[in-house]
Amino acid sequence: MTIAVRHFLLLACLLVSACAYLEPPPQVRGNKVDPESLKELTVGTSSKADVTAVIGSPTARATFDENTWLYITELTRIRVGQTLGDIYQKVVILTFDNGGTLRDIRERDGADAYEVTVLDRKTPSPGTEASFLQQLLGNVGRFNPMGSSGGGGSSGGGGAPTGR
Repeated sequence: MTIAVRHFLLLACLLVSACAYLEPPPQVRGNKVDPESLKELTVGTSSKADVTAVIGSPTARATFDENTWLYITELTRIRVGQTLGDIYQKVVILTFDNGGTLRDIRERDGADAYEVTVLDRKTPSPGTEASFLQQLLGNVGRFNPMGSSGGGGSSGGGGAPTGR
């Protein structure tokens, strides 16, 4: 290869690798819990007010239990086609007793997640499938420029005088 071709290929490789700088930075979603702040909480003595003061309000509460607080953190990056890709996931689960005292601290990450299969099914509704021609010609003759209460119809009024 000639020197010019080599320089061109080197320049092309550098330009393509420079496109990585155009990629947006990862985004933190949810409520990230600092591990040092989590160490300040004491099971058996910390209250809900203490937890809120130290690590903030929860991202969510359990659906059927107001005494379970969830702090959900997710680090995502935009991938091809503007879809979000997970880089990192973590959930801190705090459980309180009925008096509002902290009873348990658990941490879960992406390895603890379950794979969920989404079924691609549709509920049939007979009589609603229209063919292409039915869709194309379905509104022919339905247009009324005067509206449904416009004058000039066969119900009288607005017609030509009868000449009596």
